Amino acid sequence: MIPPLQTRATEPAKSFPAIGPLKITALRTHVVDAFRANFVFVVLETDAGIRGVGEGTLEMRERAVATMIEECGRLLIGQDPFAVDHHIEMLLRDSYWRTGPMLRSALSALEAAMLDIKGKALGVPVYELLGGAHRTRVPCYANAWFSGAREPDDFARKAEAALELGFRALKWDPFGTAWMQMDTAARRRSISIVKAVRAAVGDDVDLMIEGHGRLDVPTAVAMANELAIFKPTWFEEPIPPDNIDAMAEVKARSPIPIATGERLYEPQKFQELLQKQAADILQPDVCHVGGLGETKRIAWLANLAFKPIAPHNPMGPVGNAMTLHLAAAIPNFMILETMATDVPWRAEIVPTEDLTLEDGWMNIPDRPGLGIDIDEAACARHPYRTYDLRHYKGTLTDIRPAKATPFFHVRRSR
Repeated sequence: MIPPLQTRATEPAKSFPAIGPLKITALRTHVVDAFRANFVFVVLETDAGIRGVGEGTLEMRERAVATMIEECGRLLIGQDPFAVDHHIEMLLRDSYWRTGPMLRSALSALEAAMLDIKGKALGVPVYELLGGAHRTRVPCYANAWFSGAREPDDFARKAEAALELGFRALKWDPFGTAWMQMDTAARRRSISIVKAVRAAVGDDVDLMIEGHGRLDVPTAVAMANELAIFKPTWFEEPIPPDNIDAMAEVKARSPIPIATGERLYEPQKFQELLQKQAADILQPDVCHVGGLGETKRIAWLANLAFKPIAPHNPMGPVGNAMTLHLAAAIPNFMILETMATDVPWRAEIVPTEDLTLEDGWMNIPDRPGLGIDIDEAACARHPYRTYDLRHYKGTLTDIRPAKATPFFHVRRSR
């Protein structure tokens, strides 16, 4: 489902405020309980009183990322935040190792905070700094709509509830505790869950099957063939992401389009995905690959190969804002991953967040910068908590607390 481009209506030119060179004067990080993981935020202050926020949430390694942000960010103190690309390139150079999810996530957060400052100082949204908007809203698919589901009927009932919010596309992992192989009973159970959801939502709703890198090649191919009858939009990360040749083999043998990229953090790996024809849909995460600029470069590589981008986006509110600005600024955007609900204290942490979901489409903020800010005192009221990965333990659906609520306004036009 690749939506037509939507152009912004002609508006009067904005007048830029008269400002002199800025200097970054302070950096603070916040690691905030988000129930299934922890959000990782950074705040950069400037001598002009303009501050920027960014997010580098990396599941299960949040405090390590916060430390990496602080280590990299200390080199930005006294620097001009407008020189965004230069600073990121120098931080990459001077890390020496040049890679790794901790470093890339830290760079993502710092780059976003500098872009946020620059957008606010110039009076323009971040997507204008990325080349301007192709669209003013984006189609979304729901994740986390299945919270608490265990049996096929549970998934079916919760899928119907997600449609009531306006979503017309749903993603989830139906594979329970599977790792590498699946016996006949496990396969039958997974298929029964997908069958129940398809029956509940009808044929016009897009279904995305999430694999979380669970399976080996023959099992992934076998499951793809069994799932094909339900016409999924894609089969996501069916095998671990480490071996791109193996992913290419799955793609070549799968009747379902293959999506992957959420656990790749080096742009060169996306180049390899394209060269080896190992994916139909690329899923870079702006919080993991080094930032918006790097993600846009990945999108352009994909665009040259006529491949769409469906960004991985299950992180926090600042990461969601970052991804929305990316979605505005690339031509080959496909669909946005959106969490159906979030922790009830999200509104406390980001009181400026103002998003509307209308018939499954989300508006892109057009306020200066990222269009969002965090309340640092509220962040302190929800400190870090330790969470272990649930994906392969059969408790993946315990993804939200009992009082989780949508973080967006719901509007229905039909």
